[in-house]
Amino acid sequence: MPIPLFNSIASWILKKRIHQIELFVRYPIEVQNELLHNLVKTAAQTEIGKKYEFETVKSYNVFKERVPVCTYESIESDIERCRQGVQNIFWPSSIKWFAKSSGTTNAKSKFIPVSTEALEDCHYKAGKDMLSLYFNNNEDSQLLTGKSLRLGGSNELYNKNNSYFGDLSSIIIQNLPFWAELSSTPSNKTSLLPEWETKMKAIVAESIPEKVTSLAGVPSWMLVLLQNVLKETGKENITEVWPDAEVYFHGGVSFKPYSTLYKKLFPKSDFHYYEIYNASEGFFGIQDQNDSDELLLMLDYGIFYEFIPFQGEEEDERNIIPLSDVELNRNYAMVITTNGGLWRYKIGDTIRFTSLSPYRIQVTGRTKHFINVFGEELIIDDAEKALAKVSKLTQSTLSNYTAAPIFMEKDRKGAHEWIIEFEKEPEDLNYFGHLLDEALQEENSDYEAKRYKNMTLHPLKIHKARPGLFYKWLSKKGKLGGQHKVPRLSNSRTILEELLNLNN
Repeated sequence: MPIPLFNSIASWILKKRIHQIELFVRYPIEVQNELLHNLVKTAAQTEIGKKYEFETVKSYNVFKERVPVCTYESIESDIERCRQGVQNIFWPSSIKWFAKSSGTTNAKSKFIPVSTEALEDCHYKAGKDMLSLYFNNNEDSQLLTGKSLRLGGSNELYNKNNSYFGDLSSIIIQNLPFWAELSSTPSNKTSLLPEWETKMKAIVAESIPEKVTSLAGVPSWMLVLLQNVLKETGKENITEVWPDAEVYFHGGVSFKPYSTLYKKLFPKSDFHYYEIYNASEGFFGIQDQNDSDELLLMLDYGIFYEFIPFQGEEEDERNIIPLSDVELNRNYAMVITTNGGLWRYKIGDTIRFTSLSPYRIQVTGRTKHFINVFGEELIIDDAEKALAKVSKLTQSTLSNYTAAPIFMEKDRKGAHEWIIEFEKEPEDLNYFGHLLDEALQEENSDYEAKRYKNMTLHPLKIHKARPGLFYKWLSKKGKLGGQHKVPRLSNSRTILEELLNLNN
């Protein structure tokens, strides 16, 4: 079959899914309630189902009263039993895959169960929906006439007691149908290479000769890959290497700090950026409009959503609410119940609703990644907006940063201390810091109050990181590639001090 004809037929098939998406957009609460009913019914004879008497759970309120909200630590022993081969604990179908996910500040790994249903009805379904929504918005797309450059994690899959664990992207690649590899670059073998530097060279070598029409991966690591491509080819920008590239699907970290860099890499007015929101625990949101910073909350992936109002630190879990009760422009910590066997699980992310019809969201940060030592309640979203504003004013570009508090001492007031790695440095770092301090006050009234006349907080302190500092820090931690990233904000000085020591 000629490639253009294949592209036309495949895009037509993908766009048929739009009618199903329109269904949950039109009836969101009904879809979510039916989904919860099916999850509870399916798991009724599991250990969890029997413990909480799922057979008699007929409504959300009963479910909410019976099943406690949990964290990874509270269910870790059950997950370990499952990894040892015990089945039917929290989901009836056999679970042999576990997505290894380590926190950025914690060396201890989490092993998130991945059921067949989670792979098929969540992750793979979302992959197809990315394309469906993109084709729906771009009728003339030639996306499927070439290949997708994918950049996943660097972990191999390891076997233990007939169960397998590794980076989620490794699990997804390992289970993809054969035809999916034909439309992607690099090969599965290269994608699953464990050593990051070796893998990077192999991806560059394999992908440069290909006709790449789309890219998918975490912005920070994709940037490293693309810079290597330019170094290898001697080209000025990526469009010269892959002139048919038309969209970059990105997620994992905020795109705001990287947007200027990517616009230089892809100097095409019609090049698209589509954000996705996924994690080891599930796939949650997809940008459904061109040139948007909002994500459509995907409601039919086998995930039931609940939300805890969040300010600085989580409020009482008794305030938890279902999707029907959320409000616009309020921060929520997200709680999920999934077809992978997670029941009322706190994922650790915070989101904000930008629309209630349909339900669209923005990811605002992590429940553990903020600074609130002095009551300033500074979240990642505030920081990203302030940095974007100041970068534009100073015509600078940054690639990485982190911040932590300077704690009060006997004769010293507190402050925030930042270390920033620039791709293009500002002319005056002190002036950049002054503008950033002002921008943070504009974005966050609590920070502004604490800064008023230096009563609680002094002006922020800023350091310039030497090139490659954050890459070196991640390398020392064994966290190159994949979903690994540097925590942006922290109430602890541990990471900042490590970076400052490396910088010196």
